[in-house]
Amino acid sequence: MLTRKQHELLLFINARLEESGISPSFDEMKEALDLKSKSGIHRLITALEERGFIRRLAHRARALEVVKLPETSAAARSSSPAREDRPAAREFSPNVIPGNFPRPAVASRPTSSSDEPTETVSLPLYGRIAAGTPIEALRDHSTTIAIPPSLLGAGDHYALEVAGDSMIDAGIHDGDTAIIQRCDTAENGSIVVALIEGEEVTLKRIRKRSHAIALEPANPIYETRIFGPDQVAVQGKLVGLIRKY
Repeated sequence: MLTRKQHELLLFINARLEESGISPSFDEMKEALDLKSKSGIHRLITALEERGFIRRLAHRARALEVVKLPETSAAARSSSPAREDRPAAREFSPNVIPGNFPRPAVASRPTSSSDEPTETVSLPLYGRIAAGTPIEALRDHSTTIAIPPSLLGAGDHYALEVAGDSMIDAGIHDGDTAIIQRCDTAENGSIVVALIEGEEVTLKRIRKRSHAIALEPANPIYETRIFGPDQVAVQGKLVGLIRKY
């Protein structure tokens, strides 16, 4: 799933490549998407590359290759996101993890070796968090997962399934279940659920540098992304992982 601007840029690049075989310039992309700066285009291209939709070709200036298009865009393969012909808003649903998470309920399970109950905490499993690939937020918020209380601290928590490999050097693998403590601030170096510009959610290490926020992957094949302080909202921090073998 892509944000609106990512979707528009991908279609624009694809249309120009099909028309002329040459990637559009940053200025042309900026004008087509009605953005104020080239840095916004750079962030969009980085996000598309991280998600596997485009590839930068080495040793060639302005060289981009479209690897794939979203399934919903198959019919728009040859269309350009001109101002008067941009995709309708109904084609997009923001990748936002809902707020106001319900408080976890405590359930009891008997152990296999005795009659004494073992407590578990039932956390809502809200969906898949991007760690190098798109996020798909679950709409069925009734899905839960049982967690040992020892993995949890104070406050509210929720669980997300990790998709992708951009945090693999931090020991976070594709398919892991991330246990997230709900919060809106985090210390430098924490691994957080970050909401970018109200649309895109990702799991990254956060660094605050002067008047900028850096979201760092833990995989050298992905780039660190830099944002203004008003572009990123923390929705929680990683406090535990569950892995199935």
